[in-house]
Amino acid sequence: MPASPPPVDRLLDLSGRVAIVTGASGTIGGGIARRLHEAGASVVAHGRDAARLEPLLEELGSGGAAAVGDVQREASAICAVAVDSFGRLDVVVNNAGIQPVAPLPSIGDDALEEMFRVNAVGVAAMTREAAASMAGEGGAIVNLASIEALQPAFDHSHYAASKAAVVMHTRAAALELGPAGIRVNCVAPGLVEAPGIEQSWPEGVARWRAAAPLGRLGQPSDVADAVLFLASPAARWITGATLVVDGGVLTHNTW
Repeated sequence: MPASPPPVDRLLDLSGRVAIVTGASGTIGGGIARRLHEAGASVVAHGRDAARLEPLLEELGSGGAAAVGDVQREASAICAVAVDSFGRLDVVVNNAGIQPVAPLPSIGDDALEEMFRVNAVGVAAMTREAAASMAGEGGAIVNLASIEALQPAFDHSHYAASKAAVVMHTRAAALELGPAGIRVNCVAPGLVEAPGIEQSWPEGVARWRAAAPLGRLGQPSDVADAVLFLASPAARWITGATLVVDGGVLTHNTW
């Protein structure tokens, strides 16, 4: 028989848990790291540049640690930081990714390879190494995809395909890791507010607001709360799922 469900005030409680958030120096990753820490978790903030992690680490204090490296080539070392710093690993959020924009005919082999290496192979490598670190203890892995895994956009063919790979990897990993008590889920965000986006892409922001039934861009906290839910006891019987967080944009028909 399963254990009794936690009381309502403990459903989002991550006290005593240890989490890794990759790409934590970015807007969305930083928001996720802060939210998991607020929920009680100790957080390993990962990035490619140690200096960019410093403001976040100051906020996390003794409940934070830094991991610097490439998510595909150094996945094992990134996971080891959690165990070395806090004694265990319970949650991994695979948020790190790249999003170059280019029309399909102009995308060379090197650009294709790098897109899939970071966005798809990196997620798979981190999932594999996280599962090894969680062995016998169970845990939760949350992958960040995109609504473009479900609905393509012009000039994003390689990005959309890499994120579709993340969605299917999530389902496959959930199937294989479930017997070990490891849940694997995915969040597919839409357009999220970022510094300067209104100035650099005003027509795109306007189109988004017009298309979104909820009438606004996402905030990093919107994505972070979805991640927290999937990582928490509130989602204890959810695995292999993709949670779309897009203000309703995908509700539109395409014909």
